[in-house]
Amino acid sequence: MSHPTTLLFGIHMHQPVDNFKEVIDHAIAVCYAPFFEVMEQYPSFRFSVHCSGWLMEQIAQYYPRLFDTIVALAKRGSIELFVAGYYEPILATIPSHDRVAQIARLKQQIASDFEQTPQGLWLTERVWESSLIPDLVASGVKYTVIDDYHFSANGFKPEQLDGYYMTEEGGDRLGLFPISQTLRYALPFSPVVRALEAIKSYGTHEGGCAIIFDDAEKFGMWPNTFEWVYEQGWLREFVEAVIADEQIETMHYRDYFASAMPRGIAYLPNLSYEEMGEWSLCVEDAQSFKRLRTEMESAGVGVEGMRFLKGATWKNFFVKYPESNRLHKRMLELSKVRSEIGSEAFDQHLYRLQTNDALWHGVFGGLYLPNLRDNAYRFLIEAEVVRYGGEALVVEDDNEMDGHPKIKVLSSELLFRFDGACGGQLVEFDHLSCGFNWQNTLTRRKELYHQALTTPQEPTEENAPSEGEGIDTIHTSVVALEEGMREALYYDWYLKNSFIDHITDEEIDVGSLYRCDFSEYGDFANQPFRCTTTAEEIVFEREGGIYHSGTHPTTLHKSYQPHQRGFEFVIGLETTAPQRLHYALELNLHFASYEALRINQQPLGRGGELEAIAQVVLYDGYLKRQITLTLSQKFRLLFTPIETLSQSEKGFDLTIQGVGFVLVVPFEERLHLMGSLEVSDV
Repeated sequence: MSHPTTLLFGIHMHQPVDNFKEVIDHAIAVCYAPFFEVMEQYPSFRFSVHCSGWLMEQIAQYYPRLFDTIVALAKRGSIELFVAGYYEPILATIPSHDRVAQIARLKQQIASDFEQTPQGLWLTERVWESSLIPDLVASGVKYTVIDDYHFSANGFKPEQLDGYYMTEEGGDRLGLFPISQTLRYALPFSPVVRALEAIKSYGTHEGGCAIIFDDAEKFGMWPNTFEWVYEQGWLREFVEAVIADEQIETMHYRDYFASAMPRGIAYLPNLSYEEMGEWSLCVEDAQSFKRLRTEMESAGVGVEGMRFLKGATWKNFFVKYPESNRLHKRMLELSKVRSEIGSEAFDQHLYRLQTNDALWHGVFGGLYLPNLRDNAYRFLIEAEVVRYGGEALVVEDDNEMDGHPKIKVLSSELLFRFDGACGGQLVEFDHLSCGFNWQNTLTRRKELYHQALTTPQEPTEENAPSEGEGIDTIHTSVVALEEGMREALYYDWYLKNSFIDHITDEEIDVGSLYRCDFSEYGDFANQPFRCTTTAEEIVFEREGGIYHSGTHPTTLHKSYQPHQRGFEFVIGLETTAPQRLHYALELNLHFASYEALRINQQPLGRGGELEAIAQVVLYDGYLKRQITLTLSQKFRLLFTPIETLSQSEKGFDLTIQGVGFVLVVPFEERLHLMGSLEVSDV
């Protein structure tokens, strides 16, 4: 017997903090403004909204008409506002006191702007850990929305997921609403009649509800959705059909939570949504994951098997991408000293740093977008400026929690960090007044979607919607590659830091540097070094080997002597290898504008080579600063862009993540180099 279905409909609005203004303008024009223009015409349609605090600030300041519409809808009872962390952090990745503080900030904004006290919480990227419960309860949250995948992964059947459940941690209780994956893929991509059928499939028992809470950007920003949702009228038709259907009633989550009984109790695993579990796997495991899923589908147990075949937890992104881990652990370092500093300005920078977007990568650009990482480092640097106030110092710690020393060097204008785990290399190179990290590079890695690029999928009758059958979701659309993109698919076997030590031969050139396939005879480029530190000098040393026509014990040491504008350095090597070899010192640096970069007065282009020089002068025309690298003997310079081919919601992006510089000098048995790195204003 069919029963009336309660539709709990919610949208989530978010843009990365300090995203490009043109991106926000576009989002307003094709998504947020037209969505609310339609919804304000139907006051009886009840729905819920979460908007990140920073985005709502932008809407209030720059798009007042849209802001007034949202306020009016909230005050007349159409909208229920949901809370979250103000700057959209993934709550499981930030400390407890920061969770509570960020939620409190957004609650205050909602109370001020919309005269509501939210009871529900949007769980960013639906990253669930039960340890969140006490902090959510302490923040006044009564319920949250979470994917039905979390429930099915713990044995719940689909027919059990048409209501909410209670859970607890240490006796603190919280309601859990399972978001329907069926509805996530149907709205707005299926024709309205199919969407309504999907909603009413949840009316299997009295009081059953259909639960959908998903990205607002699906309604206009995702490929082809603006034409489908607005120009072809999907949203208007959908809302009118829901209102006209006597078997569907829209309701706010708070009213359903107050009036309906829970379906029972649930304890859920630490997960995010199904796709995220695949994205956070390292590529070899992701390939195995997809293979196992295909095998289960072929065996006819795909649906049943996927309930128990889980991907990785969200935090595995910190394993998959050391650049993400570095940012995250620097954030934790700052959070630990927050109470000691007692500065509202520091708190503001810290909370903005906790924005999630630059920490991960899936179908969205995320970590692969240099501007998002630049913003994150700017927030980090601004917090460090408040913390140290121009003090000069050298600090040793293990802030990345890997058991290896990190050395931080500060002057009034610069901040350097060196890592003993990665060859005593330079892993952070900040200009404090510019708020910019020249070391913000990204290593080229194989991603799961790169497989499809070598054998590109063509639209077929099976994977392309038929006429009248709706449109592709972002997960099923086929995107064509631009000319030459596949030629950029090269991968690095070491992290693209600076002051990397290579032992190679004279065959190394710009092409092999770009491809990262030059000969490597040493074991220094990606191995740990011992470290000793004083206020005047940082020394790294490794007893390794050169493996060319046998095994030859080799010791390499390098020392850095910091000063106001940079540092001096000394590199020494002793080996039993009898051959004449080449030492290659590699630096990888990131710039805000590669068009404004000059390398000994030359543009970057596709790279280049300079013979018999003693100095590299890098002019950063965007920041109006100059980086000068000098060696005590002449060298051959190779330079080339570091390019990644990554997936985004629009297709594939070929992005310059930095510039690789290699200084090559020959040696036999011993090497002794002295040099300096200095930054100056221009």
